[in-house]
Amino acid sequence: MKNISPPLGFPEIHDFESALLFIKKQQDILAQKDQAILNKSQIILDKDREIHFKETKIQALLFEISRLKKWKFSSSQTEALDSVQFKLFVENLEIDIAAVEAELEHLLSSKSNHSSPPQPKGHPKRQAFPEHLERVDIYHEPEPCQNSACHHVRKKIGEEISEKLNCEPIRFFVERHIRPKYAPCCGEGIIIAPMPPQIIDKGQPAPGLLAHILISKFAFHLPLYRQEQDYKQRSGVEIPRNTMAGWVGACGVALAPLYERLCECALTQTVMHADETTVRVLVPGDKKAHQAYMWVYRTGEHCPVQAVMFDFQMSRAGKHPQAFLQGYKGALMIDKYSGYNGIFKDPGVIELNCLAHIRRKFFELYETNKSVMAHEALLLIGKLYEIEREATEWPPDQRLAHRHAYAKPILGHLETWLKDRLGKVPGGSGMHKAISYALNCWEAVWRYIEDGRYPIDNNLDENAIRPLVLGRKNWLFIGTEGSGPRTACILTLIESAKANDLNPYDYLRDVLTRLPTQPYTRLDELLPHIWKPTTLLP
Repeated sequence: MKNISPPLGFPEIHDFESALLFIKKQQDILAQKDQAILNKSQIILDKDREIHFKETKIQALLFEISRLKKWKFSSSQTEALDSVQFKLFVENLEIDIAAVEAELEHLLSSKSNHSSPPQPKGHPKRQAFPEHLERVDIYHEPEPCQNSACHHVRKKIGEEISEKLNCEPIRFFVERHIRPKYAPCCGEGIIIAPMPPQIIDKGQPAPGLLAHILISKFAFHLPLYRQEQDYKQRSGVEIPRNTMAGWVGACGVALAPLYERLCECALTQTVMHADETTVRVLVPGDKKAHQAYMWVYRTGEHCPVQAVMFDFQMSRAGKHPQAFLQGYKGALMIDKYSGYNGIFKDPGVIELNCLAHIRRKFFELYETNKSVMAHEALLLIGKLYEIEREATEWPPDQRLAHRHAYAKPILGHLETWLKDRLGKVPGGSGMHKAISYALNCWEAVWRYIEDGRYPIDNNLDENAIRPLVLGRKNWLFIGTEGSGPRTACILTLIESAKANDLNPYDYLRDVLTRLPTQPYTRLDELLPHIWKPTTLLP
């Protein structure tokens, strides 16, 4: 019988037992391979499940980001919420968007062996930090070479710089005013320089600390008791709140002449806005807080003097704006509150009414029941605002020509529409009230196309009120009746500084430094629209 050589890789088998052993070994090998295949199949299945989960999660996160951004930038939110609620709403949306984007970034970075979907569009680019900020360099050297046989000296070929924004708690420091004493000379007594005059005579606070307390309370709405806690816990400095209250009161008194002079300058402008809001005050001996009013006046957007003025009063009576605006000649933008009617008895004062207030009434009707008639009014008013936005940065004469060419025909059409619809809606209905209000304001609304300096609405003054509205939710009441005028004084200077694009802290610190020695004849140099810094700023 002819011998047959075994296949390549197989050993020669000389007996039956060797054959069985070989077969058993091959079966074990095949079983191990089968198990390995099963394990890999399970791994692939698990990976497919993980990929499917991540793909689903990523699509859900992309949808969530899209929805959050739609909410954030939806114009309807600004009407559905008041200004304070809307700011809080946007703040929470920003937090939500950041959290979802972080989760999405984590998922995308952990994906492997498959293509990633594109990053969501509209992600804002990182802005460079302002150049004036102090730079603190922190060097990170790499680990030394672990090769003991290497004796090369590393040659620096460049560097990577990553900037991180950091901060520290408020930095307190003590100013030491050192005044050398000199022996008597020429029959004089001991010679020593006098201390520079201070806002608080013989007091401990320097102008920088006073400015910080005022800004924290009136610009950032931080009550004095919270400032007291913050200084103690984070900086180890104890300043009792009653002490700070005394300092605030003293600053209010010292700044009063500047406040009065600013009001005088503002009342020489040709356009003014007026509005009012409620504040709470405490009456000595009464445990309840009483309602008072803060009247807010602002010069027109295109006036050379930019000023925001607060006037505290215990009531909403019309005598208060009449007293504040006594002698004013020009255009006054209001919201049709009857308390201003006495002002317009003076032929030198021109009444302007706010188109935004008219729009708001139709918007409420549309939001409530999707009124077709209200929507028609909103479309016409929207066209007027589109025309106005086009001419925002133009000179008054060009803006006036633009209004005559494009806004005047729409105003005429809107007036006809209002009069026609008034007789078609039931008396006493919401639509009837909205149309009646608009027609009642119409003559004063129409006047904005007669002068390029006149505003279309009172939004500028309403924006000036917002810091006060936000602040009263924190400090609840402004103190007693006597605290009202001081609060109005400080708020006026802070908000007027903002209106002139000044840093309120820098402005107040410099004013509080210079005011004790500033001659009254040169008081105008400290007004926000004229002020130039003279002290060294860090």
